[in-house]
Amino acid sequence: MPGIYVHIPFCKHKCTYCDFTSFPNRLNFAEAYMACLMKEAEMRAKELEKITFDTVYIGGGTPSVVDPKYIYALMAKIVKSFHLSKDPEVTIEMNPGTVDAEKIQIYKRAGINRFSVGLQTANDRQLEEIGRIHNSKDFVACAELLRGENFSADIMLGLKGQTKEDVAATIALADENGATHVSMYALTPEDGTPIYTDYLNGELPDGDEVAALYDYGYELLKKRGYMRYEVSNFCKPGFGSRHNLNYWKRGEYIGLGVSASSFFFGKRFTNTFDLDEYMKCILSGHYPVIESEEVSEKDAKFEFVMLGLRTVFGISAAAYKKQFKSDWKEDFKGAYEKTKTYLEEAGDITKIKDEYLYVQNQILTEYME
Repeated sequence: MPGIYVHIPFCKHKCTYCDFTSFPNRLNFAEAYMACLMKEAEMRAKELEKITFDTVYIGGGTPSVVDPKYIYALMAKIVKSFHLSKDPEVTIEMNPGTVDAEKIQIYKRAGINRFSVGLQTANDRQLEEIGRIHNSKDFVACAELLRGENFSADIMLGLKGQTKEDVAATIALADENGATHVSMYALTPEDGTPIYTDYLNGELPDGDEVAALYDYGYELLKKRGYMRYEVSNFCKPGFGSRHNLNYWKRGEYIGLGVSASSFFFGKRFTNTFDLDEYMKCILSGHYPVIESEEVSEKDAKFEFVMLGLRTVFGISAAAYKKQFKSDWKEDFKGAYEKTKTYLEEAGDITKIKDEYLYVQNQILTEYME
């Protein structure tokens, strides 16, 4: 079933690696922005009234930086406006330095049942260097507030001076404090971010070093009972993110808020990245879409293959044939022949061999025509 993504673009401080749409100095616009979000939800819900949604994901920015009453009101509007499944997965992203017991209780009363916590690293020096506003003790305090809840911890690889010992300590901190899910991903230095200078100066680990950290972290997570279901996502049994899985299965989703993207009815569209323009459009009753395109059959086929190969579930030949009336190995014959050494077959399913999953980007480039 489709999902709903909501973007809250405010934060206390922009991290040195952050390339997302976020505004650290405009928290005073939160009330007006949240009102616009709720209006956009009403507008979208009218055209999607026959659709049942299974997930809601509130991301940012730092959603937990705004007054929790706005999150509560937003969820009330979503529940009232959209048709949700009987047991939807509802996630909110949080920075450990911005939560307290009252916020967590308000979130839970609002229907939020999954929490994504930005740990990044257990090394406080590294946290300070990348501009995080929390430390490892803040994470422990946050995890204590979430004791018994379904929560994920983000772990970042490729930080300056990061060692295997740092990765081990971070994974231990997440697991031993109750994380049911871990997202472990490599830092991508983007041009225009402060950390890009460190990258240009050769101060960050290179690709081979990051790959070694990933392999090490993967083995540790596996020993601790986490299953890898996508290259960057690991979970305890039964705690895979339905929102994430919807993306990997090329499911539909509607995006609300500044810079939010959507995929519905064969179209991809994106809202403006300008906060003032977003609110102006919504207040005048217009969608703030700046890009919209029909997904061609060729692109749809590539997305099906690319997304399938990113996960441990792989590509189902039957599912591909049902959707496109053709054989994926014939459609991508050249690429398949070049990459089949890295693939394994099990009945209907083709997937990347476990030991090559981290380097799937290099494998997938063969499928780009």
